[in-house]
Amino acid sequence: MPLTVLTDFDVRSLLLSLSRDDIVRLQHNLADALHDYSTGTQDTTGCCSANQPQRLSIQGRHGQTTLFMPANTNTTTGMKIVSLVAPSTSSIASSSRSSITTQASASSVPSADPSTTSSRSTTPRGSLTLLDSAGTPLGFINAEELTAFRTALASTLLFSKRSRVHSIIVFGAGKQAYWHIRLALLLRGSEIHHVNVINRSFTGAQPLMRDIYKSEEWAHLRNANSKLRFSALSGDYGEYDRLLKEHVRDADVLFMCTPSTSPLFPAEHLTSTEGRKKGRYISLIGSYQPHMVELHPEVLKQAVAQEHKHHHHRHAEKGGVVVVDSLEACMKEAGEVIQAGLGSENLVEVGELVMVKKAAMKDIEMGGEGEKGLKRWLESGN
Repeated sequence: MPLTVLTDFDVRSLLLSLSRDDIVRLQHNLADALHDYSTGTQDTTGCCSANQPQRLSIQGRHGQTTLFMPANTNTTTGMKIVSLVAPSTSSIASSSRSSITTQASASSVPSADPSTTSSRSTTPRGSLTLLDSAGTPLGFINAEELTAFRTALASTLLFSKRSRVHSIIVFGAGKQAYWHIRLALLLRGSEIHHVNVINRSFTGAQPLMRDIYKSEEWAHLRNANSKLRFSALSGDYGEYDRLLKEHVRDADVLFMCTPSTSPLFPAEHLTSTEGRKKGRYISLIGSYQPHMVELHPEVLKQAVAQEHKHHHHRHAEKGGVVVVDSLEACMKEAGEVIQAGLGSENLVEVGELVMVKKAAMKDIEMGGEGEKGLKRWLESGN
């Protein structure tokens, strides 16, 4: 069997050629895989969590982190290896960790000043090796573009269910931000009115904004509807704090795509009475070590507080939940989850929600009402 080798250019060209229908099909495949991961057994599927070793990390002499991520299916085995530069103390890279829909309450801490962060690229670089069931190499793929795309594909699984997506904030301006914006527009472009990119410096955001405004690859997306507008905000702007607060309060969706080690905005932007007037979808993908945070832990604490009445997974008895891809991995690595002191009763895997959805659809087919509470929570809850 021939070995297929795909460069970063090859991967990027393939991904840019995908249509909305292609993205939806890929999301369905990913949802099924996550469902198997969360609910399958070794007797039923090779994708079950028991067959997926936790990723390993090695710290380099200069502070970089190299991650080794094995995975297995019924027919193939894969190993992704990526390296990430060490984030600065208050830096604004990758790997899907947690997604929530939030409201909140709490204390304030100073937000990280994006203008003081490292100028080094935080894009993870590495490779993906694929083997068949007999161990024969099938493919060797540059993982740089693929990692950002796959993360955005997972982040937009629940985004696709939201009832209101008029205003979107994206923290960061690298490949993760690029693909989160692109997939959001492919999936819901006709409904999006504002996309606000918030980055450590305006200079760092220029390549992304140039692509959006001038690249032929974005032409059909930037003209998705007559109300669609793009803007960039950086920490070196004099009115940054005021505008940041306004953007966060107005947002329906927040994609946080940075390797920050301190919250990107004060908790009370979301946890005060004013901040809690609307539900928001928040996807956190930047933290891959316990000391890293993008969202203030107090926001998560209130999201799971007992006043919330959603019980859509097997662990929770009361309170809300934070949605994650892997419960075990997030409790070991996701800084926000760890620093908020969340336990397994506060987390639900995406695959479990897929299971609940399938059960609800079957109930509807049998003449029942399904899980109306789950539908409301996915569409507009916190």
